[in-house]
Amino acid sequence: MKTVTLAFGTRPEAIKMAPVYRALAGRAGLRVRVLLTGQHRQQLEQALAVFEVPADRDLEVMTERQRLPDLFGRIVPAAARALAELESDYVLVHGDTLTTFAVAWAAFLEGVPVGHVEAGLRSGRLDEPFPEEANRRLTDVLTDLALAPTPTAAANLRAEGHDPERIVVTGQTGIDAVRFAAARGRLPADLPPGPYVTVTLHRRENWPLLAELAAALARVARAHPEFTFVYPVHKNPVVREAVRPALADQPNFVLLEPLEFSEMAALLAASGLIVTDSGGLQEEGAALGVPVVVARNVTERPEGLAAGALRLGGNDPEKLARAVNELLRDPDQRARMAAAPNPFGDGRAGGRVADAVAWRLGLGPRPADWAPSPEAGPDAG
Repeated sequence: MKTVTLAFGTRPEAIKMAPVYRALAGRAGLRVRVLLTGQHRQQLEQALAVFEVPADRDLEVMTERQRLPDLFGRIVPAAARALAELESDYVLVHGDTLTTFAVAWAAFLEGVPVGHVEAGLRSGRLDEPFPEEANRRLTDVLTDLALAPTPTAAANLRAEGHDPERIVVTGQTGIDAVRFAAARGRLPADLPPGPYVTVTLHRRENWPLLAELAAALARVARAHPEFTFVYPVHKNPVVREAVRPALADQPNFVLLEPLEFSEMAALLAASGLIVTDSGGLQEEGAALGVPVVVARNVTERPEGLAAGALRLGGNDPEKLARAVNELLRDPDQRARMAAAPNPFGDGRAGGRVADAVAWRLGLGPRPADWAPSPEAGPDAG
């Protein structure tokens, strides 16, 4: 019996690793363990509850207004001890958080092979998104198995010299998760009637501009009273202190606590537009057929731009406001974006990840690489 440990610490990681857990848990010859760092706390627990994922170990590293160097220093030794105590034969990490790199480094030092789910995403700039671009590049250097979500991500890895045999294209596990949750979720109680524009802003590189970005979106909301703007505000006090003063008094701007994932998935599915600096919401919008304006200067998900599902709005407040205004004024543009092919996944990525891990552990053949269908609509891959 081989033990595979899934290690993660934030809500987005939990959401995207849940399909992997469910797929691995059904495999003969494998024992699955879940190691949490607790980089997020309440939001992480909510996501685990939605997907019924149990935790075997929680490092509980979260502190108020934590500094990234301190967090890294707490995770590495604690994760190394936990991986040994869990008798891990293989470790899976996800994406680009500090937990991702810290646990991968700990596993490497302990001699435990690492598989990286969502490997190969690249913005091409180490400072955007910060520190995520560095985290994912450094993690990929350490991995035994690169589980790339798209052919573009796999091409990035090959260009960097990674062994092509150890790159498996799986599709994006987040597509599995958002479809599961949207089918079961309900809109938050007492939400005013739509049509809705969902907003999320929290990236560190946007922190210096958050107050201005919020003020710009408040002006957009005043110009479009026919829309209800819904912003589940991140728990980080830096984010809250920046955005609330600009948005709290705007009548058609609803500020919410972070939503449980099935509620968030239902809100996204009911929206006419998403404005976000999140990576995962770019993919979720494409999967649900909802146009997305990306409040960043670069994206590591260029497939969505090429397909027409995403539009890069930038993080200059006036430029972002213009991009959002243009789409809200033009339902035909929004309809074209909503009908764009989904280049990110087909809802079966978790199974491919499980197949690839079983292969690396000598329990099955190497799975075939996934490729999107050019004709596939938002609901397919």
